Amino acid sequence: MKYKIITLTAVVILLAGIAGSVFVLGSKGGSTVVITQNDRVIREIDLDLAPDETFDVEYGGSKNTIEIKDGKIRVKSAQCPDKTCVHMGWLSSPAMPIVCLPNHLVIKFADNSEDVDALTK
Repeated sequence: MKYKIITLTAVVILLAGIAGSVFVLGSKGGSTVVITQNDRVIREIDLDLAPDETFDVEYGGSKNTIEIKDGKIRVKSAQCPDKTCVHMGWLSSPAMPIVCLPNHLVIKFADNSEDVDALTK
């Protein structure tokens, strides 16, 4: 009997954790993204209104090619050693920005809230 209660409690906690993670990571933070380099805003883009385009952001002789398509944004190609930013794919969650450390580039959803965290929205 005690084993069933412990197992049931563990399953409920696990399911609650999974549901909370999906909620936080899956929620889109709006349609405005901010592209920064060295903490300086390069561009602010409303993905709902932006036309499909590709543009380059340069840093120290290397560049990142950024693509906006169908209301989404990603780093299409990069001249950095590991290309982690390219492998991150399309920006989908405010909890996971696209970051290129060698080129000091960050693409993230704009924080349009004032003192509101991801849980309370």
